[in-house]
Amino acid sequence: MSLNLPPRSDPCDGRGTPAAGAAGRGRPTTPGSVLSTAVPPRTVLPARVAPPAPVPGPPASAHGATSSAVAGLSQASFQYMAEFARTNAAIVLESGKEYLVESRLSPIARQQGHESLDAFVEHLRSGRAPADLRQIVLDALTTNETSFFRDFHPFETLKKEILPRIVQERAAMRKLTVWSAASSTGQEAYTIAMVIREHFPQLRDWTVNIIGTDLSSAVLKQAQDGRYSQLEVNRGLPAPLLIKYFAKDGDRWKVKDDLRKMVDFRPMNLVQPWPVLPPFDVIFIRNVMIYFDVETKKGILRKMRACMMPHSVLFLGTAETTVNLDVGFDQVSYGNTAVYRVGAAAKKP
Repeated sequence: MSLNLPPRSDPCDGRGTPAAGAAGRGRPTTPGSVLSTAVPPRTVLPARVAPPAPVPGPPASAHGATSSAVAGLSQASFQYMAEFARTNAAIVLESGKEYLVESRLSPIARQQGHESLDAFVEHLRSGRAPADLRQIVLDALTTNETSFFRDFHPFETLKKEILPRIVQERAAMRKLTVWSAASSTGQEAYTIAMVIREHFPQLRDWTVNIIGTDLSSAVLKQAQDGRYSQLEVNRGLPAPLLIKYFAKDGDRWKVKDDLRKMVDFRPMNLVQPWPVLPPFDVIFIRNVMIYFDVETKKGILRKMRACMMPHSVLFLGTAETTVNLDVGFDQVSYGNTAVYRVGAAAKKP
């Protein structure tokens, strides 16, 4: 269930505790995954999220039929869409990415009855485009590539190194809070849930909150529904876990209620004012910041550090780092996995 939370520019204070008057929100969670049986995901073409239902628009002809093709994108229209993506999602679309914008916007332009992409972009610029259409365009421009147990080793590190230490340190509190930021269609959040459920049965008596956030309403809906195609479950999810935590639902696999209730999916845009958030023990924001410019990365890392406690851990993507971006983090390596903790520099008054 998406929760509309009040905007706030400083969601947590520097100690990882809610700011004055702020109450952390989350839903009890408990997850699990037989990582010892997991196999690395096969190389598969990236999966695209199914396009959302069309928003009513003008017909392309007097007969109400939409044209089978739309004319290309001018440089002026591309520049507007690049600014649209940067302003609303901090996505950097440099010159040379015109083909990407054309390929992703053409189906929407056809659905809206426009004979050219320039006409469609002009409709967006005019201010007459409804908010839901602008959200559909933003969804189309974002990359939603994800999979269960993506890259495998971060979840092995979570299972073997991070959670055992946190469980010991938080034994008195009996509370664990995890954030899957830019969670897309939910595979990462459900993977974390399965890791906990499979390997930490003692946490059933704890308050366990797993929060998944994303700016895209389309991917959040799939995450909340917990329904995945055969291709999606084939990518990284071990067969024993598929049978244990999913049920066949027509030609799809649906997350069973026991696991589904462990994850709370919420709308959130990382580059807009943040809502009130609880302090987190573990944060996953993997393969996201590679799309952002330097200043956006710095701002996000600073805000995340403010939502972390001394024992908290931050997971980034393999090609991502805090080096030269935020001196407040210390890097700790576990084999192929690098994690980040709030460092001594950030603790100085």
